[in-house]
Amino acid sequence: MDLAAESATLEAYDDAHATGQTPRAVIKALHRHGIAEMEIFRAGHRLVMILHLGEEFDPAGLAESERTDPDLAAWQLRMTTLQRAPFGDGEPWPEAHAVFRLSDHLSNKEMT
Repeated sequence: MDLAAESATLEAYDDAHATGQTPRAVIKALHRHGIAEMEIFRAGHRLVMILHLGEEFDPAGLAESERTDPDLAAWQLRMTTLQRAPFGDGEPWPEAHAVFRLSDHLSNKEMT
């Protein structure tokens, strides 16, 4: 995902995701729908999200909650004012495939 490149947007995005600033309803919904951990990294205006999903991950349920829960809908609206889909297809958080993983190239014996 990308952000609008203005420094005020970058600051607003970082501030919104600082500990204690993301609405509790958003945090609870992510956890409730099977997201065990979520990390967002920013370099300039480019964002990368890493999700650690539990077996109970429910993307359809999360999407429904984002449409029907006023707190989640407000958060999504707030984020869309800051975010820009990185490709022309409009997909806001396109799924990436792994290209390289160091551990795939090393045997267990080589890693110790």
